[in-house]
Amino acid sequence: MNCGVKMQGGEPTSVMKVSESEGKLEGLATAVTPNKNSGNSSCGGVISSSSSSNSRGGSTKGWQYSDHMESVNGYLMKYTNLVTGWQYRFFVLNNEAGLLEYFVNEQSRNQKPRGTLQLAGAVISPSDEDSHTFTVNAASGEQYKLRATDAKERQHWVSRLQICTQHHTEAIGKMMSHAEGQQRDLIRRIECLPASGLLSSLDQDLLMLKATSMATMNCLNDCFHILQLQHASHQKGALPSGTTIEWLEPKIPLSNHYKNGAEQPFATEPSKPAAAPEAAESGGLAREPEDINADDEIEDTCDNKEDDLGAVEEQRSVILHLLSQLKLGMDLTRVVLPTFILEKRSLLEMYADFMSHPDLFIGISNGATPEDRMIRFVEYYLTSFHEGRKGAIAKKPYNPIIGETFHCSWRMPKSEVASSVSGSSSPPAVTNHAPLPEEALAQAASDCYTVRFVAEQVSHHPPVSGFYAECAERKMCVNAHVWTKSKFLGMSIGVTMVGEGVLCLLEHGEEYTFSLPCAYARSILTVPWVELGGKVSVNCAKTGYSASITFHTKPFYGGKLHRVTAEVKYNLTNTVVCRVQGEWNSVLEFTYSNGETKYVDLAKLAVTKKRVRPLEKQDPFESRRLWKNVTDSLRESEIDKATEHKRSLEERQRTEERLRTETGTPWKTKYFIKEGDGWVYHKPLWKGIPSQPAE
Repeated sequence: MNCGVKMQGGEPTSVMKVSESEGKLEGLATAVTPNKNSGNSSCGGVISSSSSSNSRGGSTKGWQYSDHMESVNGYLMKYTNLVTGWQYRFFVLNNEAGLLEYFVNEQSRNQKPRGTLQLAGAVISPSDEDSHTFTVNAASGEQYKLRATDAKERQHWVSRLQICTQHHTEAIGKMMSHAEGQQRDLIRRIECLPASGLLSSLDQDLLMLKATSMATMNCLNDCFHILQLQHASHQKGALPSGTTIEWLEPKIPLSNHYKNGAEQPFATEPSKPAAAPEAAESGGLAREPEDINADDEIEDTCDNKEDDLGAVEEQRSVILHLLSQLKLGMDLTRVVLPTFILEKRSLLEMYADFMSHPDLFIGISNGATPEDRMIRFVEYYLTSFHEGRKGAIAKKPYNPIIGETFHCSWRMPKSEVASSVSGSSSPPAVTNHAPLPEEALAQAASDCYTVRFVAEQVSHHPPVSGFYAECAERKMCVNAHVWTKSKFLGMSIGVTMVGEGVLCLLEHGEEYTFSLPCAYARSILTVPWVELGGKVSVNCAKTGYSASITFHTKPFYGGKLHRVTAEVKYNLTNTVVCRVQGEWNSVLEFTYSNGETKYVDLAKLAVTKKRVRPLEKQDPFESRRLWKNVTDSLRESEIDKATEHKRSLEERQRTEERLRTETGTPWKTKYFIKEGDGWVYHKPLWKGIPSQPAE
């Protein structure tokens, strides 16, 4: 990166020469005279080197070193994949520009370089394979593998490159500080403008300028922090082969001056009152639990496919307006996001979609051994996220209204559920099945397992959702509570899933506790995309088996998207019985302790459609009926209407919350009971079916 900073140094008076026809070194004599104004005069006046050689393979040199910057040039061998092997090339270290350039030979030096590396943030590493080789790893991810004629020549090149790299990396830091100061001054000047008039602090163009300047500084700070990490890792030792720098959230705090509308970041103009939905009479709604008859549910025919983000391009000014009023690290829980980025479903329904492979869920209990059951749980867990996310584009489900519920169920033919395999820790390959017609399912109800699901928004501040699923025939159920906590991270939005889930296998007397990964919406100014990140753990205290699962965020350069790795261990002996690697939305590879390997292709896993009641049979606070007007408007691309309906629901929620606060009336949940820090379904399966002792 050319930072426009003039470097102190000298000019070479002679260079290394090579006869291309004979392939021999004819001589080397490099002498550099420092600039008279150099601040490094204590390092000595002249740096010289001399050598004589009869071949490329041998030479005798005498070096004197200094720590000031030199413009070095000469021949080095470069490894190339084009003509696999080593090729001699003429290299030039341009200290003033912070570049390492190379040419086919010295005679072509005045032409365009064959290749160029920016040295700011680069890592220069002597190789362990021999005393002649070293690598230059640029911040862009490009790498040069080079070889000098001997160890002393390598040391000379490495030291010169390192000094140049450090100088330009530090120069970027000074430029960043200057740019941050200018950006803070810009924000301050905009905010000092009057709130109204010909040119106001709320002028749309000025808000866009604020947003873009903030996003630019956040991005630059991200990049500079990674350059610092690379340089620090070099100081401690060369990066190991294959090391990648993970994408990091901003570590350098920006100015705290983004105060316009901080309490209500997404300001909207007053609008006409929207017609109150049926749920407006929520004060009179019964909050007693309702027994849902599974026979009233029919196979879901709703197909809310998510469109691409063309609408986001059209609404860019709205996004910029929103970003201009957010502060780095701000909690987005209370932020009203624009309607056009919403999915056509509630967060409660998204949790239900994690159960779209009920055969894998039910199959957990069929495991022959505790080891087998833990591995089956990990397989179900890792395959659940793909269908839970509707496509690769980052859109946000509706924030559930307090008291909102969602009910559904799945019917799964017993023949489609993987049975136990005695004497093997490796589950059989997943059987792909086609969904059965509704009539066939009705006729063969006795030959099907039924999985029932219920979710409820039990709290508004903080926003906590409780959900419960059970398969009574297999005496298994899962209970979980999740609190979503969103933060603004500059060019990303991070969502932390705070909470815990417990799977109970009553036939085996086992409980599996688990947590959920974080989610990130990246590139929010262009085409947002979703990735998962963080470590989660699964534990079964009764059997002593556990699993550690890591969702890897995309490295800053190189690497794959959506990568996940996992290990299943027997804690008593600390033995790894299964390893998993792959992508959570593509192909997963399971490797077992007996040497067997199994692949699960999520694209080929059949999705079982959930069964839901028709809208007319749903409670007014059930998700699909509650959000019907918003969903219909989004489906018709009527964003303004969707926004009006959404605002009406949210305003009613705020009004009811104020009323409860004024009267001191606590909120009464419908299906979940608070126990300690968590929420538990009011009629869990374990209360009606005694648990068996651990095997």
